[in-house]
Amino acid sequence: MKIPTLYIFESKLSGRGVFSTEDIPAGSVIEICPVILLPPDQVKAIESTELYDYYFQWTEDEQSCAIALGYGSLYNHSFKPNARYYTDFETNTLDIIALNDIPAGEEITFNYNGEPDDMEPVWFMEQ
Repeated sequence: MKIPTLYIFESKLSGRGVFSTEDIPAGSVIEICPVILLPPDQVKAIESTELYDYYFQWTEDEQSCAIALGYGSLYNHSFKPNARYYTDFETNTLDIIALNDIPAGEEITFNYNGEPDDMEPVWFMEQ
């Protein structure tokens, strides 16, 4: 399995974003991000820091949280994403997969709600 070469660059969406130096075919693995798990009693502490915008709810009951390593916590949100993430609770990874062909230099985005077609507002839109 060949993983594309990723890089961080200024995003037109928000701050920094994740991009690839090469075309990514639909269905390809973009990145497999190991995560640092935090137990439920530490979630409140994370919510009062800058990490609030970068963690993922984790475990089936969504009581724990995880910080994705690699580029995992740096992908921007889109309601028209070109990728999606899968939480793998067995291996404690966040797996990023291309939904469609992504040309080199195009920002890689996923829907923060998890499902690509979920149009519910995300937390930063509710403020």
